[in-house]
Amino acid sequence: MNKLFRVLAAGALVVSVSGCSLWSSNDEVEPNELVDFKSERSVDVLWSARVGSGLGKKYHQFAPASDGVRIYANDAEGTVAAFDLATGKEVWEVELETALGAGTGVGPASVVVVTESGLVIALDSSSGQELWRRQVSSEAVAPAQLNRDLVVVQLVNGKVTALDTASGEHRWTYDSQVPSLSLRGTAAPIVAADVTFAGFASGKLAALTNSNGNMLWEQRVAEPQGRSELERMVDIDGRPLLANQMLYVSSYQGRLVAINPFDAQIQWARDSSSYRTPAAGFGNIYVVEANDHVQAYDARSSASVWSQPALENRGVSAPAVLGNNVVVGDVEGYLHFMSQVDGHFVARYRADSEGVVGDMLAINDVLYVLGNDGRLLALRLN
Repeated sequence: MNKLFRVLAAGALVVSVSGCSLWSSNDEVEPNELVDFKSERSVDVLWSARVGSGLGKKYHQFAPASDGVRIYANDAEGTVAAFDLATGKEVWEVELETALGAGTGVGPASVVVVTESGLVIALDSSSGQELWRRQVSSEAVAPAQLNRDLVVVQLVNGKVTALDTASGEHRWTYDSQVPSLSLRGTAAPIVAADVTFAGFASGKLAALTNSNGNMLWEQRVAEPQGRSELERMVDIDGRPLLANQMLYVSSYQGRLVAINPFDAQIQWARDSSSYRTPAAGFGNIYVVEANDHVQAYDARSSASVWSQPALENRGVSAPAVLGNNVVVGDVEGYLHFMSQVDGHFVARYRADSEGVVGDMLAINDVLYVLGNDGRLLALRLN
């Protein structure tokens, strides 16, 4: 259980798990040392910017978001900022003066953040002007997801709430059952035009209609095993991945599955323990396992393509695909670039002295990284 940073017990009680912080001096399992290798590529910094005072000490996994023109990010204390995607020039910055619990969500014309108290705040994406505020029933630690009509927020109490994008008015709420013990976190949902896909701490994935929140279908990704509550945790904390007209979903102490989103049928499944969002490229699905091994599976057959165990226990982030490579960050702030072909290391770059734990963005062969100290970087491999 060395990756259980915090857990949610009895719905709302947050407790700590001893020995879970991989980089403390009292760890039973130490992170692997960095391996030596011959670099094949170099990393260029295209631009860097500062976002407030950083992500704080609560292990926030904030990630930047983009609408293709600007990139948006926030810190833990209420700073939200927008930057030109190409140049890194600041477009606007606002101080909300309230602690934020999740990263930014971006829609066609608005940026949405959620406070630690469950207050959803929408800002105009071009100016940062506040559009509306709406209180929801609980805290959110995953960013809100938007389409043209809805702002959908997945809450730590098991509910998924949809608000009107223009006004913030409540549209619907879907309520799932929360196990007595679960990982501290939730997966961000996928919000398409007509349906929302959401994964839950119960190990189930649900498809909800966007018109009223009714469940279209539900599929079990993982079955709880064992006698203790810890052994039976099968949380879906990584965002489902929609690629090649298939949903790929990972679960902690459970499985990685490929699900047909149209009929909810499981195409394949294999044992896997992960609470990170998977990535896709070169016909593979890339998964960071709970022990920080990076795995590549064939997207059609689930066959293992390669495994990279050298980052074990380094607090590795979700993978991102950049050109011919797949990249992950770690708790010491290093970025590790691996070949999509066989997983060997091609480059390494230290982006942040305090760590990189949130999801990274790859857009047009540029990698955008928000480090724990609040530094936002645009990087390119050469």
